[in-house]
Amino acid sequence: MAQRLDDEILQTLAAVAPGTELRDGLERVLRGRTGALIVLEADRSVETLCSGGFQLDVEFSAPRLRELAKMDGAILISKDGRFVRAGTQLTPDRSLETQESGTRHRTAERTAKQTGAPVICVSQSMSTISLYVGHARHILEDRIQVMAQANQALQTLERYRTRLDEVNASLSALEIEDLVTVRDLATALQRLEMVRRISAEIEQYVIQLGVDGRLIGLQLDELTGGVTRERELLIRDYVADDDGPRAPDQVLEGLASLDATELIDLAAVARALGIHVIGDGMDHQQLSPLGFRLLHRIPRLPGAIVDRLVAHFGSFQALLSASLDDLMQVEGVGETRARAVREGLSRLAENSILERYS
Repeated sequence: MAQRLDDEILQTLAAVAPGTELRDGLERVLRGRTGALIVLEADRSVETLCSGGFQLDVEFSAPRLRELAKMDGAILISKDGRFVRAGTQLTPDRSLETQESGTRHRTAERTAKQTGAPVICVSQSMSTISLYVGHARHILEDRIQVMAQANQALQTLERYRTRLDEVNASLSALEIEDLVTVRDLATALQRLEMVRRISAEIEQYVIQLGVDGRLIGLQLDELTGGVTRERELLIRDYVADDDGPRAPDQVLEGLASLDATELIDLAAVARALGIHVIGDGMDHQQLSPLGFRLLHRIPRLPGAIVDRLVAHFGSFQALLSASLDDLMQVEGVGETRARAVREGLSRLAENSILERYS
């Protein structure tokens, strides 16, 4: 999977994505082969580094950026999107470390580090656009290349989502039969985390593609629908420690902190859930769900009622064996709702068993 980009880099990528006027201006500069040094969100800290040039107070436009780039010196753009200075020399602290060799790129990197403002450097000789944000550097990729990467990632996500659906269906059947092991739970959460990571990668591509990424974004939404809630419900169903239930966010952070190698290891996934496996416990240590995940699959059953049902019965198996009278003992559950819960659970049990053994 691609490296996760910093949020600040993503914000800058969104500002220069295809369809934006800034991207149009940068492409004009590239075609003109003049190069440019552009500071975005310029404030007082950037102004103190300026020497010479002339001040402006002009609304931003792509043609104006192209014309200003014909001159030597940096171009400053304010947070509200106006040209404030052009043809100026930037003099950042020379003691700041930089790996760049060209004068323009060294100035760009040092200015970004010293001021925190995003800096764009258009290379005249290499026809590339580099973004500097803080201590991070990112080279803007060609949209065709980004689109190809996004489509490849989408194909991978489709395969992972298919496998996830199979794992979830198997887990549901095992929950109904009360046969869930640590391996079954860890496998389900492993697949959910894999889908999350791939979808996060595709989200980065969508941001970089701007208006060209709309169809990719629609496909992503379709493939990841319900995944976030599925993860939370699964964690609420199983994860608890000696001090009581653990917060889903705490578990999700543990899963997110696993590197690619650790994520493949189901024992490491189990440890992130607070489950310590000894010996062959992955296949023999059984777990029982509370019932959050399957109860939420019953149509028109409010979340508050689901919480009360789980709190009252304490386990999914107790819910499965509960009669109408038992269900009606729960606050907010009358005869009609109790019958809907009873029929919904029966239907889920029948469908899950059929899918598992068909």
